[in-house]
Amino acid sequence: MTAPLVRLAAIRKRYGAVDALQGVDLDVGAGEVVAICGDNGAGKSSLIRVVSGAHAPDGGTIEIEGRAVRFGSPLDALKAGVATIYQDLALAPRQPIWQNIFIGAELTRSILLDKPRMREESRRYLARLRIGIADVDRAVDTLSGGQRQAVAIARALRWNARLVIMDEPTAALGVAESRQVLDLIRELHRAGTTVILISHNMAEVVEVATRVAILKGGRKVADRPAAGLSADSLAHLVMTGTLQ
Repeated sequence: MTAPLVRLAAIRKRYGAVDALQGVDLDVGAGEVVAICGDNGAGKSSLIRVVSGAHAPDGGTIEIEGRAVRFGSPLDALKAGVATIYQDLALAPRQPIWQNIFIGAELTRSILLDKPRMREESRRYLARLRIGIADVDRAVDTLSGGQRQAVAIARALRWNARLVIMDEPTAALGVAESRQVLDLIRELHRAGTTVILISHNMAEVVEVATRVAILKGGRKVADRPAAGLSADSLAHLVMTGTLQ
């Protein structure tokens, strides 16, 4: 059998007297959209910090395509193909779109920045997401919330991310902008990019996820396909660990 893209085995994380993660196992296959759900304090953020390289686990292992890895920083994870997009997006709002996409990975020609090539490739990355922004010299702070998410995802694609982790991507967005973000997730799925989605919005989860994993008290209590789930049945699963 083919190894999953990402395998988490017996992941543990402790903060002082709090056991945030108590031996979590999770396999994420290539091309899946896996939603991780749970109440506040369930361990979702702790798990994502471990996978993203922000925090080292206190126990357990992480494998990428069957190879054990240990990330010392988010940059280590990014170089391994794991990109995390947090709610604040970590964008430079007053800088142009192309500069945000290539920040930290600028293209050069001789000793000069190759701005024409970065502009052209930025348009190409956005086109892959079906985002029609012709003027990549626009400052990010002139974009809608959904368009900003697209820029953050395009930056992840620039780093050749095979796994994109999205932490509550629609939490601060209106209905139309949330719809645009869900379309972006579908586009990533169609292109074969693996997505881990953290969300409290059960309706959005059942709309775009292929599988859901439920955390409760730092443990995984459920892991099943999203097919057949309604928003109400998923909410019940989050609260109780069982279906109605």
